[in-house]
Amino acid sequence: MAIHFISDLHLSEEHPELAELFERTLAEWAGQIDALYILGDLFEYWVGDDDAGSPFNARMLDTLARFAAQTPLYVMHGNRDFLLGEGFERASGARLIADPTPIDAYGQRLLLSHGDVACTADTAYQAFRALRSQPAWQAALLARPLAERHAIARAARTQSEGQKAVQGYTEEGDVTAEGLLALLEPCGWPVLVHGHTHRPGCYPVTDGKTQRWVIADWHDGAGGYLRLDEDGLAALRLTAAR
Repeated sequence: MAIHFISDLHLSEEHPELAELFERTLAEWAGQIDALYILGDLFEYWVGDDDAGSPFNARMLDTLARFAAQTPLYVMHGNRDFLLGEGFERASGARLIADPTPIDAYGQRLLLSHGDVACTADTAYQAFRALRSQPAWQAALLARPLAERHAIARAARTQSEGQKAVQGYTEEGDVTAEGLLALLEPCGWPVLVHGHTHRPGCYPVTDGKTQRWVIADWHDGAGGYLRLDEDGLAALRLTAAR
């Protein structure tokens, strides 16, 4: 048995190939692993649990619920789906977990995070992250009509994609030494597992004091995941082709 970690799937109607890969993958993993952790940005955006009944969201929630009926499922908020709430938990069977969350398994101490909190050089984003974590701000956003929230999310996505098209994934959007120190030191330097940065791999932290594993994001019909078992962590790929 093993524990699997995935992140940054950005599921949406615009990319049916990723939704199909997600459905098939969860069907294959159900009952075959000890647990699945989804570390943020499961959805391209989530405008509130009152949108759970849309055809696409209902389909994805049904996929999650069928999996969760057989295997423990944990979901962390990302920067695109920070409005996942109790309604999502009820519909999906998943348990929402804090960022960061420590776990001990197979003789390993891990710290799980979406990863964006450690990208401290992006001061504009960190200011927004602090704002959107406030319950009053979220309540005001959720009070807006559903169509308006969709328009806001689409506009934010368009702006983000436009910046990436011009700048690519900049160093400003990567983790910093200061961010990692603030995240890892209070926890005693466990192995960090995160997504968000779209730079998959295994990296040493503070001259080998520990390491961090970045989960591969999903795009172009393919994705990646981390597997933790008695042999340690390993990065593996998922593709639409069989």
